[in-house]
Formats: sequence, structure tokens, C-alpha cells
Amino acid sequence: MIVTLTAHPAIDRLVALDGPLRRGAVLRTAPSSDQPGGKGLNVARVVQAAGVPVRAVVPVAPDDALLTALRPTGLAVVVVPVAGSTRVNLTLAEPDGTTTKLNAPGTSPAPAELDALASALVDAARGATWVALCGSLPPGVPVDWYAALLPRLRATGVRVAVDTSGPALDAVLALDGSGPAEHAPDVVKPNGHELVELIGGDAEAIESDPSLAAAEAQRLRAERGPGEVLLTLGATGAVLATARGTWFCPSPPITPRSTVGAGDASLAGLLLARESGADDEGALASAVAHGSAAAALEGSTPPTPADVDALVPTTARALGVTALS
Repeated sequence: MIVTLTAHPAIDRLVALDGPLRRGAVLRTAPSSDQPGGKGLNVARVVQAAGVPVRAVVPVAPDDALLTALRPTGLAVVVVPVAGSTRVNLTLAEPDGTTTKLNAPGTSPAPAELDALASALVDAARGATWVALCGSLPPGVPVDWYAALLPRLRATGVRVAVDTSGPALDAVLALDGSGPAEHAPDVVKPNGHELVELIGGDAEAIESDPSLAAAEAQRLRAERGPGEVLLTLGATGAVLATARGTWFCPSPPITPRSTVGAGDASLAGLLLARESGADDEGALASAVAHGSAAAALEGSTPPTPADVDALVPTTARALGVTALS
């Protein structure tokens, strides 16, 4: 069982343009479409499509539009009641696959609602193999809220993956007096820009040079303590750094339609592979295949196993970067 948390859910509204986006112009669009959004829900829907048991924990008001959007998916959802409506994020998709995303702020949860959300997550984690903490935090939530969840989740015996950014990720990987925090997550999934926020460097250089990306991913492991780093590199592919070594897997050739949710699908692919007992190379190849399959679909549509299987197979290769610890 994989459990996901979406602390800052959304409705993802896709608007497909008939040509390139031009500021100040009048553009024609296809009819818009709405899908349940938020990184944890995206991960959960990919896991569900693969036929693996999954449960998504999400804060949402009764009768909210998000519940209406979720109902047709059949996803197993743990609903934590909160006040306020779910935000709507707008994605503008150009014919060549370029996407422009406008993310709205959500409602600030009350302290009692945050406590209820944390308790629901810990309850759902009991008996699970993985918990994925995904996405940004709502306005007003302390930046160390994810970090504070880690000891409680560890006590259930579950493994923890984290996919967030900025101060929330920095807090998850905070150092204590003697080095990396005791409860550092098992997996983190930054992209190049998110990695640079943590340890410095040049994001464009990292995302274009797998060897540099591998070295920097291992440096993050050594300096901040996560068990594994899945570093996504956009169209280049991804790197996986573990205690056993470092691997790179290139992206297969696709026609990109939307990058929204591609990183979430990559994390789902990694977790699915780990659930099936895959080694590091297999886990990375699964992550890249799922992310690429998602990028070939509209909006945040979750890829199915058939979508993944239709891609040209890719194989991860060792980069010879020393596994630092």
C-alpha cells in the first residue's frame, strides 16, 4: 500500500491554445477541462492506474468541486474536512507541448484542521509501505510542517518520500548539531532548480550534464541525509543517487503535450518499482518511463501501464560516481 498526502490540493484546469502564447493577443482555445490536482493526487492516480493499492489523504471541504472531480476516478481518498474552497490552477498548453501554469493560492487551514490532517495521515500510514509527502504547503502553514511529520511517520515503520521545494524541502533536510537530521526521508525528488536552492550551483548546467547531476545528487545525500535522491532533469532524463551508486537514464523519444504532472509520475514510477522489488537501475528506468509517458498526455492525465509500455524502452546506466555517505 502506498499512501500520498496532498496538503495543498487544487483543481487543474487545462486550456489548450490553437497557437503560441502571445502576451496581449486574442487567442482561441479548445473547451477547457478540469482534473483533480495537487502532486499527491497526481502520484496516487498513477499508482492506481498501475493496479497497486493506494490511498490519498487530502483536505477538502464537504461538497467541494474537488470531490466532484475525484468521484469519477474511483481513487480511494481519505477526506479531512476543512473550510474554504479548493483553489483552481490554470494551465495554458501550446500546440508544441509548452505549458504555462498559473497556480492560485489556497486557503489557510486552521490549526485544528492541520492537526486533523496530520493524524489522518499517520493513521493511514499504519500498514503501508510508503508515504509520499507531496507538493507545496498551504498559506500560513509552518515551513517545518512536513519535517515535523517525519518522526511520527517513522514510528509506524513506513518509508517516506518527499516531493516539495523551497523552505519546506530545506526544513525536511535540516541539519541538527552533528549532521543530517535523524529522520531524513528515504527519498527526495528535486529537479535541477530545487536542488540548486539547497546546495547552490547552476541549474541549467546540472539539468544538461548527467555526470554533474550525479555528483550533485550524491553531494545532497552526503550533506543533508536523504537515503536516495531522484533528480529529474526535464527532457534529458533523470539521475538516481543511492548508497549503492549513481545511475542515469535518458528520456525516450516522445511528442510532448504537457509537462504538468510529469515529475509526479516519475516519483510514482519509482515507488511502483520499489513496491515490486526492482533494483536501483530498474527503479530509475521506471521513473523516467512514467514521467515521459505523462509528458506525452494532455494536462495532468495520469499515464497507464499501456502508455508506459508504448514508449521505446530505456535502460539506466551507472555513471561511476562514488556513493557518498
